[in-house]
Amino acid sequence: MSELTTGASASIAALTREFETITHNLANVSTVGYKRKSNAFSVSLDAQESYSPGTVDLDSLFDFSQGEVVETGRPLDFALYGKGFFTIETPQGPLYTRNGMFSTDQNGQIVDSVGRIVAGESGPIAIPNNIETSQLYVSSDGTISAGSTAIGKFTLVDFADDQSKLVPTGDSCYRMPDASIEPLEAERLVVKQKFQEASNVKIIEELVDMIFVTRLYQANMKSITAQQEASGSLMSLAMG
Repeated sequence: MSELTTGASASIAALTREFETITHNLANVSTVGYKRKSNAFSVSLDAQESYSPGTVDLDSLFDFSQGEVVETGRPLDFALYGKGFFTIETPQGPLYTRNGMFSTDQNGQIVDSVGRIVAGESGPIAIPNNIETSQLYVSSDGTISAGSTAIGKFTLVDFADDQSKLVPTGDSCYRMPDASIEPLEAERLVVKQKFQEASNVKIIEELVDMIFVTRLYQANMKSITAQQEASGSLMSLAMG
């Protein structure tokens, strides 16, 4: 197999992964707190007239930019504005999320959408039986109260420059695989009660990327086909 064909085959594999990433983003356009996954292209493209196959270089990363904050009116919906995460407690260790669509379990503890405990600075946050969720007030720093009754405070964290090292675990959650990296207290993060943070996926941008990926995929396939036809012609000549 020629070096050009090998390079084109590698690019096709990379472009297939990028196509899957785009379709995954589009599938999560309505997922609360979802952060789009992106691949940074490094492509040789000459004035959109000629293309050198085998030059696609993809570097996967998550786009943690702010999503639109949408009002819901629901007292246990919380949107984060700024850089940082809620902390979710699990038996396997803490997870971090921007999805603040919470509820309470049978013990009155605040849990996430799949029933896991939302961490408070002093442990799980439990709503007393005599307090309705409609009575709750959550300040911008995550402190929860009902009238003069203090209930708890969300554990809000930030990873500063290490944020890019987070890996997804599903349900809009992430974990930090490097145990040596400790989360920092989020200092410039605002909690907005009765709001949700929408997905930061932009449909038009994803569709444009999909067209671009399809174009590069076709260019690489044409290159491989041309190489195969040329090799076949040479083989025919050699065999007489």
